[in-house]
Amino acid sequence: MDETAESMHVRLRRGPGHMRALFARRWVRVLAVLALLAGVAAGGFWMVFARDLPSAESLLAYEPALPTNVRDINGQPVYAFMRERRVELSFDEFPKVLVGAFLSAEDKTFFEHGGIDYLAFGNGVFEYLTKMGSGERARGGSTITQQLAKILLVGDEYSPARKIREAILARRIEAALTKQQILELYLNQIFLGRNAYGVQSAARAYFDKDVGQLTLPEAAYLAVLPKAPSTLTPERHADRALARRGYVLRQMEANGYITAAQRAEADAAPLGTVAKARPPKRPAGGYFLEDVRRELIAKYGEKSDKGPYSVYDGGLWVRTSLDPKVQKAAEDALRDGLMRYDAGRGWRGAIATIDAGDLGAGGAWRTGLVRANVGVGYDDWRAAVVLDKAGSAATIGFTDGSTGTLPAWGAAMPRRGIGGTAFRYMKAGDIIAVKRQGGDWVLRNIPEVSGAMVAEDPHTGRVLAMQGGFDERGNDFNRATQAMRQPGSSFKPFVYASALDAGMTPATKIMDAPFCVYQSARLGRKCFVNFGGARGAGLQTMRWGVEQSRNLMTVRAASQTGMNKIVATAKAMDIGTYPAVLAISLGAGDTTVAKLTNAYAMLANQGRSLKPTLIDLIQDRHGKTIFRADMRPCERCNMKDWDGKPMPRPRVRTKQAMDAMTAYQTVHILEGVVQRGTATTLRDLNRPLFGKTGTSTGPTNVWFVGGSQDLVAGVYMGFDKPRPMGGYAQGGTLAAPIFKQFAKVAMADMPVVPFKAPPGIRMVRIDRRSGRKVYGTWPTNDPLAPVIWEAFKPESEPRRSIRRSSLAARGRPKDPVAAEAEAATARRAQRAKDADFMERQGGIY
Repeated sequence: MDETAESMHVRLRRGPGHMRALFARRWVRVLAVLALLAGVAAGGFWMVFARDLPSAESLLAYEPALPTNVRDINGQPVYAFMRERRVELSFDEFPKVLVGAFLSAEDKTFFEHGGIDYLAFGNGVFEYLTKMGSGERARGGSTITQQLAKILLVGDEYSPARKIREAILARRIEAALTKQQILELYLNQIFLGRNAYGVQSAARAYFDKDVGQLTLPEAAYLAVLPKAPSTLTPERHADRALARRGYVLRQMEANGYITAAQRAEADAAPLGTVAKARPPKRPAGGYFLEDVRRELIAKYGEKSDKGPYSVYDGGLWVRTSLDPKVQKAAEDALRDGLMRYDAGRGWRGAIATIDAGDLGAGGAWRTGLVRANVGVGYDDWRAAVVLDKAGSAATIGFTDGSTGTLPAWGAAMPRRGIGGTAFRYMKAGDIIAVKRQGGDWVLRNIPEVSGAMVAEDPHTGRVLAMQGGFDERGNDFNRATQAMRQPGSSFKPFVYASALDAGMTPATKIMDAPFCVYQSARLGRKCFVNFGGARGAGLQTMRWGVEQSRNLMTVRAASQTGMNKIVATAKAMDIGTYPAVLAISLGAGDTTVAKLTNAYAMLANQGRSLKPTLIDLIQDRHGKTIFRADMRPCERCNMKDWDGKPMPRPRVRTKQAMDAMTAYQTVHILEGVVQRGTATTLRDLNRPLFGKTGTSTGPTNVWFVGGSQDLVAGVYMGFDKPRPMGGYAQGGTLAAPIFKQFAKVAMADMPVVPFKAPPGIRMVRIDRRSGRKVYGTWPTNDPLAPVIWEAFKPESEPRRSIRRSSLAARGRPKDPVAAEAEAATARRAQRAKDADFMERQGGIY
């Protein structure tokens, strides 16, 4: 018997049981292979469809994209930086009628299924198969949970693969979140048209109200929008929208959310939507907010992929120092000042143009006008495009699609540099500025000259207002922080501050006479002159030289002090870094109005360093503070109840950028500029003010910087490409009036307080022209009186004195006895006032 036969014989002898066992083992192997294949298939399925889907943990921590909300100094909202309009609410904030409307419209079995409605899902699959290749999309099949999954997947691909991934994620969502959490996410995320994401934004976009104010028919209309908001718009598809709303109302009745009577009443109501989303009110401080935006982007980036606190979707809450009242005053004052300068110069021409081919009946001109983003400054001015000009009138169109008539008499201003009227040169496609006058429109001119203004709190460095030009729309170049200009004489106070540090006093005599200096073999000899070629006045006090803005006295003081000390002062006050040449003393070094205003604020702050800030506080979406400008600790500031002690205040921890007494002396001298010098136009504001005008060579720039103990502001005016403004242009005639208009509004409710002197200052009566100490008379309220109070550092007051009789000799001769009696009476009447004055000044007499 061979080996094969023997093996078969052995197997037969083992019997049928052995054969069954052998057969079973073979099937186990087959099943194992099949299970392995199924596992591989499941793994492949998982790798293909479930890969990269959010985990349950990430779903619990999911946070939707939210805008960054900006608030002003009073905590009121002023603007939001966003790509998508969205407001996040909690589930408890959604009215029941709104929830019922969405459940009836989208998923009536929401509280019963586990994420997938299998019957509806099967119907969706059947629709997909039957419509395959027809170009139509299948409808239905998605629960609210699946719709939320689609939103989280960030995609709307029309394919079975996407539906499978959507179903997997829906199951995960149901396992990780409660039904209320799912609805909260859905109602905050769903897109409902008009760039509105979530029901709160949609309520604002369609009805201009909050969700809590929605009526039944309004809630039902919002519930019809998730499927295809573009096909149910009230503008083009009102009938279709009403029909779909009726269906939702019937479903709400069937599901027990409303009664038949409520359904009938709501069904009869009109849609009631606003014609279009009301445009947000143009915020005050466009330039201010643009600088805030740039600062936030520099800190946190634009998008969430750059970090958790992104600007456009991170949900930040930003508290700024923007004061709406001060900002509005700055905007109006600067615009009015620019308009005064531009008045009578004629029409400059079109602001921009639109292709004439877009002016037809199709309305493409409206899109072109919106895209031009023309800023016209004033609230009652409007940007318009000339659609047609015929005879004695032109048809103009506006951004909202409406049209109007501009008569020839309304555009009768002359065309600048050419002659003839503006109407003559106007053509179709021109974008112009107009203002309503009676029943017609009249042409307005955007001034070519520009400028900037900044207002700052000198106690903290908080920027209260910033206006970087006529209008930020269409031109976000912020002249307040980006335009480098020559400050002219508004730089002089820092020259004299350096001289005071070097040992001079406000009464020091400086020669007002021609001054020449040899610069180098290449540059040769340089001779300086006073503004306007004014002749020298001989020996005069420093105070007089500042008040009258005498160039020759300034360069002589700079020469005696040393330019190295002056440029060091400019650097310490963060005005700029300059070469040590005499021309810098007359304001030839470039700076910005923001920097110079901050330097003046430091003068008012007794020389203490200030860092200008626009942002006070930043919180994340959960209320956690992630940035605070003022990090000083404050003991007792967070007490629950008042302990009866004085108000707690944080300690001052800033460094001295300038000696406190020097800063006060400079401010005290600059008060004389307002009382007797180049800024006397401000005198009738009737409050202690300091400041300095400035006019650069050309003149190409005119300036005024100054203010009170509680508010400092700076303004300049000039062409963006510097060129002469005209021989009459001066800081005192153009810039100071802008500040005056601003101060009348911004300082209207501020207390009238004097500038506080630091410890050690000695207030001495002097003759303001000779600088000599005075006995026998007292200063008066007359700004032109010969006797004034002057501020001196200890042991620096004048040694020589002059009696009142000598001062009287300047005027009419007086009887000595009568003069002495008059003086005694004046002393008795004045000393009470003087005692109060000295106490408020904090100085030593």
